[in-house]
Amino acid sequence: MKILFIGGTGTISSAITQQLAASEHELWLLNRGNRQAEVPHGVRQIIADINDEAEVDRILGAQMFDAVCEFIGFVPAQVERDYRLFAQRTHQYVYISSASAYNKPVRSHVISEGTTLANPHWQYSRDKIACEELLMNLYRERQFPVTIVRPSHTYCERSVPVGLHGTKGSWQVLKRMMDRKPVLVHGDGSSLWTLTWNGDFAKAFIGLLGNAKAIGEAFQIMSDESLTWNQIYEAVAKALGVPFKPYYVSSAFLASVAPKEYDVEGNLLGDKAATVVFDCSKVKRAVPGYQASVRFEEGVRRCVAYVLSHPECQQEDAVFDEWCDRVIAAQEKAKKELLAMHNS
Repeated sequence: MKILFIGGTGTISSAITQQLAASEHELWLLNRGNRQAEVPHGVRQIIADINDEAEVDRILGAQMFDAVCEFIGFVPAQVERDYRLFAQRTHQYVYISSASAYNKPVRSHVISEGTTLANPHWQYSRDKIACEELLMNLYRERQFPVTIVRPSHTYCERSVPVGLHGTKGSWQVLKRMMDRKPVLVHGDGSSLWTLTWNGDFAKAFIGLLGNAKAIGEAFQIMSDESLTWNQIYEAVAKALGVPFKPYYVSSAFLASVAPKEYDVEGNLLGDKAATVVFDCSKVKRAVPGYQASVRFEEGVRRCVAYVLSHPECQQEDAVFDEWCDRVIAAQEKAKKELLAMHNS
């Protein structure tokens, strides 16, 4: 197959790019070329800004693709642009949506593709829902060959996944662990979550390309392994060789006091704070034999080893670190005051 990725070097797409590059498929990447050194040999590149529609249209010319995959489309205007560019240039348009689009607060902890899409807490998720609705209308009314894919928390070696971090990524959380400082954990750490290694995600994704059963359908792709946040943080601490020192704080409280740029309401109340278990039977029917194989305990060891050996992944965040200390101090002060009132 001849395949075009819009993007292709991100957390999710990089693993798919690597696996396709090792196959007999012809893969093209359309992006700004900011990570050319990471593009595998044999992958063809179109260096352009997808937002410059006229220039991209000129570059593409009469080319035809078996599949076009959109990894960096976040709002309906971008999807409308893609329709204009690719309606006559592809046999399948694959859109990366998000499992955060599923109904919040959850009505059932078991999530399938049939679960209602609605998220009052996160604009990002509402925009993804709007993109999905637009695409399905284009499929129904104009036969645009759409496939929608909903990942949840997919990770790779470049960053250790955690529930809460600042604007510079998760390194500061790891540093707090290594400094033997308490780490903020939302709720009491007992809600269930699913983390998926990007290489596992890639296997199922590739199985949907050129797959007649995927046209006009939505699929979620995740691991079958569900862990509590306590187990997730414990695995991170174990990989670092340090003790896990959790400090539990209500998700609602964190959302109410966090700086706006942390987007805690969306990330927690709109996503990670809810216990969810994903039913991936649909994608397994469409891609026989698919099974995620990397357990988080193994995946996080790879992440920690990579991050510790790559200084560019170690972005310190003193502002987030101080905010964590202030949240802990405020809650401890409130506890002491309430205990003093009770004992007086």
